[in-house]
Amino acid sequence: MSTPTPAAAPARRSPLLDLPGAVAAEGPDAGVAWHYGDPVAEQRALVRGEAVVDLSHRGVVRLTGPDRLSWLHSTTSQALAGLPAGTSTESLVLSPTGRVEHDLHLLDDGDATWITVEPGEREPLVAWLLKMRFALRVEVEDVTAEWAVLGEPSREPAAAAGPVWVDPWPGPVPANEGGAADTASYAAVPTPLHPGAERPWREVLVPRGELAARVAGRRPAGTWASEALRVEAWRPRLGLETDERSIPHELDWLRTAVHLHKGCYRGQETVAKVHNLGRPPRRLVLLHLDGSTHDLPAHGDDVVLADGPERAVGRVTTAARHHELGPVALAVLKRSVPVDAPLLAVAGSAAGDAPRPLAAAQEVVVAP
Repeated sequence: MSTPTPAAAPARRSPLLDLPGAVAAEGPDAGVAWHYGDPVAEQRALVRGEAVVDLSHRGVVRLTGPDRLSWLHSTTSQALAGLPAGTSTESLVLSPTGRVEHDLHLLDDGDATWITVEPGEREPLVAWLLKMRFALRVEVEDVTAEWAVLGEPSREPAAAAGPVWVDPWPGPVPANEGGAADTASYAAVPTPLHPGAERPWREVLVPRGELAARVAGRRPAGTWASEALRVEAWRPRLGLETDERSIPHELDWLRTAVHLHKGCYRGQETVAKVHNLGRPPRRLVLLHLDGSTHDLPAHGDDVVLADGPERAVGRVTTAARHHELGPVALAVLKRSVPVDAPLLAVAGSAAGDAPRPLAAAQEVVVAP
């Protein structure tokens, strides 16, 4: 069994890998612990709110200057002009054709805007921000060497020290004064029934030199546990659920990361066109996998129809072993795949290994 393994930049090694039982993660989570010897117990501790996850491999970027929020408002997908101090939100950097390029976990504290990003994303994001700055009063700093991220199962914004980003997933999807929602849900269930509502999550920024001290005396949990709970919550992750063709609609990302009634920004035409005139060409699903073996599909493995030609109708994005659901995976399928079609996740197909088909029952996430 292995973690998802899309290409990842070399990562610094976390000091928390020296904790008893720590097993290092691979792929995009390299540099932090996959688990500390008992991933099932770690998941359960997270559900109870009693554990902390080392996310110190995430990048941290800080923006200062009076134009920072209006500038981000004009260049990214979220309404950020006048964002109240202490408010957590999420915004996407899209390509001119509306494809997802960066996911920003964003908090403004009144003096600076703090952004955390996926491992390997900070350098390209900083380069893009500097290129787009022009003559505006904004300073862009990569502060990853000074600040580290811890993940905690909480929605409370308060912390002893350091910024705290509270995950807004899965919403709610609010309505504006005219009764029209500023965001949108593509999910097959209403927001109150969304499994993400049962997953409180926040990212706490701590001085990197204090990382080990901040975790001392607490139950550590690895990325095996946090990723399994993310999959259960249908929460998309850049670089796993996305590829070069991904648009926000097919991952239900409009609900927390896109504002539908703000001014122009790069990629807005695609967002508006798909939302107003059609449906996304692909859709996110949760797969319940055959648990009779110890096999799991990997990131990028094919999904095929169980009773059709052996032609891929989608791909696995994240697979995990959940402490209650068993083996599960997020996958992106063609929108035309029937919601009741029996599927197979073909383990080994992305790596060119001998195919190992696993029966997969789909749970609809994004409605077709």
